[in-house]
Amino acid sequence: MTTTNDLQSPTSEGMLLSPTSEASTSARIAAGAADEIRNGGSVDSTVQMKKRLGLLEGVAIILGIIIGSGIFISPKGVIREVEAVGTSLIIWVLCGLLSMIGALCYAELGTSIPKSGGDYAYILESFGHLPAFLFLWDAMMIFVPTTNAIMGLTFASYVLQPFFSVDCKIPEVAKQLLAAATICFLTYLNSYYMKVTTRMQNIIMFTKVGALLMIIVVGVTWMCFGHIDNFYKPFDNTQTDPGKFAVAFYSGIFSYAGWNYLNFMTEELQSPYKNLPRAIYISLPLVTIIYVLANMSYLAVLNHKEMIASDAIAVTFGDKVLGVWSFIIPIMVAVSAFGGLSVHIMTSSRMCFVGARNGHMPALLAHINIKSYTPLPSLFFLCILSIIMLVCSDVYVLITYSSIVESFFIMLSVSAILYFRYKRPNMERPIKVSLWIPIIFIIICAFLIIVPIYVAPYEVGMGVLITVVGIPFYYVGVVWKKKPQCLLKFTASVTILCQKLLMSAKEEKDD
Repeated sequence: MTTTNDLQSPTSEGMLLSPTSEASTSARIAAGAADEIRNGGSVDSTVQMKKRLGLLEGVAIILGIIIGSGIFISPKGVIREVEAVGTSLIIWVLCGLLSMIGALCYAELGTSIPKSGGDYAYILESFGHLPAFLFLWDAMMIFVPTTNAIMGLTFASYVLQPFFSVDCKIPEVAKQLLAAATICFLTYLNSYYMKVTTRMQNIIMFTKVGALLMIIVVGVTWMCFGHIDNFYKPFDNTQTDPGKFAVAFYSGIFSYAGWNYLNFMTEELQSPYKNLPRAIYISLPLVTIIYVLANMSYLAVLNHKEMIASDAIAVTFGDKVLGVWSFIIPIMVAVSAFGGLSVHIMTSSRMCFVGARNGHMPALLAHINIKSYTPLPSLFFLCILSIIMLVCSDVYVLITYSSIVESFFIMLSVSAILYFRYKRPNMERPIKVSLWIPIIFIIICAFLIIVPIYVAPYEVGMGVLITVVGIPFYYVGVVWKKKPQCLLKFTASVTILCQKLLMSAKEEKDD
């Protein structure tokens, strides 16, 4: 990894373009501005990402990433650990409350540090370069590409299933090819058609919520006809092992994951001081209510043994109560996975972009397409990594290894609130939460991190090992400044080539 400063020259100011290329770039920027005018857009042709996201788009991003395919497929993870209907519903409520507490903390962080990049930006600002780099290392190498791969495979599975009989297994190659094509298509959309992407997210958001409301209505109607046997003695046989409770919490929290993703795009949000907290305050209570009611509906129709045996809860639910209309559920799961993948591609690319802008990733990843004003090199880079993960047989294992490490970094991000309260008491805070909120969140996160160490020590150890491997890359790529000239020339030539191929340039700062 080579820092931005390593590639800059006194004459080019880091643009790495020849005078001819600079002239050509200016012409293309002007052409892009003309296109903006014709399309009724902004005439601002500065090479930087534009504030194109309003409140509705912010809500769509949060709901789009939270309501992925998880709530339709794997709510069984909670009840499998606690083995009681009532206890599982309580855990779903507590997971929603924990997410809301965390979201309140991120509302303060996002308005106090109005930078894109989310957790990476907050860890960098509070705890320095090495912890921030290690979070970025885990995110770019494991969290993001594996999540993209899993979402893509989920979408492919539900699209291809109707073309195969029940007894015929979908060929793995077919799923991988369709998932790769979907990732490439959504990367293309997010690279060149941001308006189309955001409008699509708005539509998919309403579709997802509508699908879950349908499940809730069907479940409530089912109960109204007297089918409430599954709720008889709801707390019997509850497991009391703290390790099982921690694993159950992880299963629930996984379905709420993504409530902090709007913070990755703070710089593209219109009126972030208003719209960031508003989007959070609207989304999290809505998701919590919908999730609890949806799980209540699942549990009303399916007993806990049927829940545990099912590989796709919503599909089993639909087969039992929807009859000929059961085909709607697989379509909704596919749409949900498609929308979640699109949001994840869009938001995670901003973290990669910000990391490169701070010198923690190759400098070319900090460039922006001069026509669409999107971080095209970062999008392209993550697309390649995601496709590589598709052919990795252990993609699910990798994300298991890293889940506890990711929880640690989220705890570290929230700890930044306490750090800034002590170190920068006069820091501007448009939103200021009570101190008990981050303290409770940190305590719960610590419990969820420490307990699995004895429940799944191997997985925890592998997650730590993956993180530690990033340390040598930090010292070679970031700390080591006096790199050989041959390496600098090579990276500069690669950067120029990518600039030409992707029509990208270094971000222009506001005066």
